[in-house]
Amino acid sequence: MRFASCLVILILGSLAAPAGAQNGPSQGSEGASPAAREEKTDKKSPAEDKEEEHKPADPDTGKSTLSNETLGLLPNPFESRGLKFSATYVADVLGNPTGGLRQGAIYEGRLNLAIDLDFAKLAGWSGLSFHANAFQIHGRGLSRNNIHNLMLVSSIEALATTRLYEMWFEQKFAKDKFSVRAGQLAADTEFITSKYTDVFINSTYGWPAITATNLPSGGPSPPLAAVGARLKADLSQQITLLAAIFNGDPAGAGEDDPQLRNRHGVNFRVNDPPLLISEVQYAYNQEKNAKGLPGTVKLGGWYHAGLFDDQRFTSAGLSQADPTGSGVPAKLRGNFGLYGVFEQEILKLPGNEDRAIGVFTRVSASPPDRNLIAFYADGGLNIEGPLQQRPKDKLGLGFGLARISDRARDLDRDFEVLARDTRPVRDFEAIAALSYLAQIRQGWTMHPTLQYVMHPGGGYAFDAGRPKAVKNALVLGVRTVLKF
Repeated sequence: MRFASCLVILILGSLAAPAGAQNGPSQGSEGASPAAREEKTDKKSPAEDKEEEHKPADPDTGKSTLSNETLGLLPNPFESRGLKFSATYVADVLGNPTGGLRQGAIYEGRLNLAIDLDFAKLAGWSGLSFHANAFQIHGRGLSRNNIHNLMLVSSIEALATTRLYEMWFEQKFAKDKFSVRAGQLAADTEFITSKYTDVFINSTYGWPAITATNLPSGGPSPPLAAVGARLKADLSQQITLLAAIFNGDPAGAGEDDPQLRNRHGVNFRVNDPPLLISEVQYAYNQEKNAKGLPGTVKLGGWYHAGLFDDQRFTSAGLSQADPTGSGVPAKLRGNFGLYGVFEQEILKLPGNEDRAIGVFTRVSASPPDRNLIAFYADGGLNIEGPLQQRPKDKLGLGFGLARISDRARDLDRDFEVLARDTRPVRDFEAIAALSYLAQIRQGWTMHPTLQYVMHPGGGYAFDAGRPKAVKNALVLGVRTVLKF
């Protein structure tokens, strides 16, 4: 992978060449100061929504940490000088009255503290910024303890700890058309995203289950970011290119939980085989006076250079279920995935100009011999302003499907034939979600949610080290988000 790493560095260097463009204040909209952004109206154009995707992201709200849509309780006396603090608290109360391995209810919470520096104001360095944030995580997860499913019912579910998450510098060039971000990064904030998924609280609508399951330690996504660098290039008003290289394992190799191996987010690993990911985005009808309704198409893929377990065979060519074999999976070099995202506004609703209906779908596939999930698809409907008197509320209906790979299913059959193990043959896990985002006031939202998990774990999960069939689970609950 030395060649690939050098190629990425070469691309970064060539695109960063017009450094003279950074002399003097930036004229691009992304480089606008927080004060300038405050002067804009609350209504964002589709083009501004597209721009928002690449600002420092609050993982709890999906909005930029530079946003001033807060309760106004956190003082920021140095914001005009380029220093801003932000704090968000998100809490989930969830329960599964039916299904899963066991029934029950949980409380979990995450406090997210962030700092953003604008070096144009601090030191006269145009285009340079810094972002860092840390989590304080507490409570216990419903998926881990009760349901044992792949698509975690909460996007904040994680082991209790205090952890550094992201910490990076970003330099913009050529009137903000190009930018390079480097440090400890998350991939889920910019790659494989759809703006219509913010109404849902299930983790798969952020970082899809196929990447969270197939990549080492879940890949660079909550709650573990990874050291890396990202290039963004606005090739035109419609076309954006993203490319990134990450250390391929945020926690490093080991048999225990990755969140325990990198408990506080300060491992800063750089020697693991790399993960490369790239994406091209085509956004159309983004102008305010466009004749058609806005939409976006995204195509991308990732490649990991490490070793991955064969889902069925040992290095001797025997099934892992064969009692005469070692049971140790064969190691396969490299892994990859391809994906596509489509989102489209389909109808403007009468009354407030914010009100609209949008749809989205995401599809991804990976090789079946070295991945538990070989195919993934989700999609849904998002209604912004479902009630005319509440234009800031959102209503979402979503679906998700994670198909277990044929190689893993064959292993289940081998266990039945060779080891007299009566475990079910896994096939898929699916989820249906209904969620409402209610804005109580600016900076305070509540998300009542109903989720129905089908075939948790694909059909079985390990309970005390033994495979056990898992029943479909009904999940009810509410999320509260406070942005101070």
